[in-house]
Amino acid sequence: MNKEKSFFSNTDLPIFSISLILMVLFVGLTMLQPKAAGEVFSAVQNFITVNFGWTYLWGVTFILVFSLGLAFSKFGNITLGKDGDKPEYSTWSWFAMLFSSGMGIGLVFWGVAEPMSFYAKPPYGEPSSIQSAQIAMRYTFFHWGLHPWSVFALVGMAMAYFQFRKGLPALVSSTLYPLIGEQGAKGWLGKFVDILALFVTIFGVATSLGLGAMQIAAGLNYAYGISASMMVTIIIIIVMTALYIAAAVSGIERGIKFFSDLNMVLVVLILATLVVAGPTLYILNGLTETSGAYLQNIVQMSFWADTFNTNPGWIGGWTIFYWAWWVSWGPFVGSFIARISKGRTIKEFVLGVLVAPTVMSFLWLSVMGYSALYVDVVQHGEIAATVAKDVSAAIFAMFQHYPLASILTFMTVLVIATFFITSANAATFVMAMLTSGGDLNPRAGLKIVWGLSSSVAAIALLIAGGLGALQTAAIAAAFPFVFVMLAMAASLVKAFTREVDKDRVEPQVNNYNTNTTIT
Repeated sequence: MNKEKSFFSNTDLPIFSISLILMVLFVGLTMLQPKAAGEVFSAVQNFITVNFGWTYLWGVTFILVFSLGLAFSKFGNITLGKDGDKPEYSTWSWFAMLFSSGMGIGLVFWGVAEPMSFYAKPPYGEPSSIQSAQIAMRYTFFHWGLHPWSVFALVGMAMAYFQFRKGLPALVSSTLYPLIGEQGAKGWLGKFVDILALFVTIFGVATSLGLGAMQIAAGLNYAYGISASMMVTIIIIIVMTALYIAAAVSGIERGIKFFSDLNMVLVVLILATLVVAGPTLYILNGLTETSGAYLQNIVQMSFWADTFNTNPGWIGGWTIFYWAWWVSWGPFVGSFIARISKGRTIKEFVLGVLVAPTVMSFLWLSVMGYSALYVDVVQHGEIAATVAKDVSAAIFAMFQHYPLASILTFMTVLVIATFFITSANAATFVMAMLTSGGDLNPRAGLKIVWGLSSSVAAIALLIAGGLGALQTAAIAAAFPFVFVMLAMAASLVKAFTREVDKDRVEPQVNNYNTNTTIT
């Protein structure tokens, strides 16, 4: 009885119970009828991408412009915390945790697979040509550049502002307080928003866990001849689940921070090794050229919707999927970034979240993408053909063309595993926080429950349709959250305007969980 009380005493029972019941129903139905579930997933994905793909294009682009606008506006000097608060983490550790929780597995998975896929099947132009190679790298930069990080910046900024400066609980619903008031935030509307954020997080994380497990299996197959079967992939998920739950229970300082710092060291080692052993000049020229092309074409790429259907399915399968995936990561990455960003100003926060991880992503993509393109374009290799058969094997197939392939493969499997731990670790922390009334130090039991739920969801989706089901889950779950994010933007403007307007008196909030007053 004491254990029950210890577990539930700090738990928001409506959010916890409704979310868990819905999760169990989803996993149960998917496991019982995987083929039917796969067909439903496919139909949902097609409906959203065909009819509402433009919503993602407009929404995410607006979020980028909005975030940059805030950074350079009169609100840029507002502190995400009380006046005088200082950052809790060093710039290096802050950046490492940003990068590890925000990109992680996906960047390793798609670093070679994406540019080679676009090289063989570009959005427009002649396939397998110099032009398609240039377009491939430009769109790869686009999908991993400023747009995704702006999603994380908006949610993180809103969460940090309202919890650290205004004293509200660390809940997504708190970010809408200026719009819906205390009654709305504490009532059914606030509960709905928090449950939605929890579900979006589960499916966003499940997508990443599925991708990571598939790639680890492919790496083990290349390095040690272990079969990359579904059973092996599921075993990998189970093992990694145990590791990241253990890290989550240990806390941010000992768990996430340690693995985030380790991630950065491994990433730098892999990049340095490949730059030295690979086509160095080709990589450096490519990084320079693609960076310029990205900046020059960012507006056109942001709004290209393939109106005339010149390449059916491309925009939905790639750009729309990515924007949905980033939105699905928004609640947990944003909440986690907020948790580690107390004391930073709006300008420092936005520029730090947008610029530093984007630069690191571009370095990784240039080294991986151009090393692979060099093999196919210059040496007439067949990496693109390998990617067409198995995207999860792309990076390991590329390593085979360069010295130290076995060492690079081992380090990459290790970095995927550590990214796996940090991403899922951050997510379980945030999901536990959302179901404990915004507690910044949620109980270990809640972390275990949601850690297991994410992994079971990943296994169910893999069984129901593999990569396609993982992509569909992200797109479907993220769609309603786009509108929550737009509401967050309006809420921030309203709150910031009140704060800098010295003549306006902010209404008080009484007895809102923490018994604090918003001023």
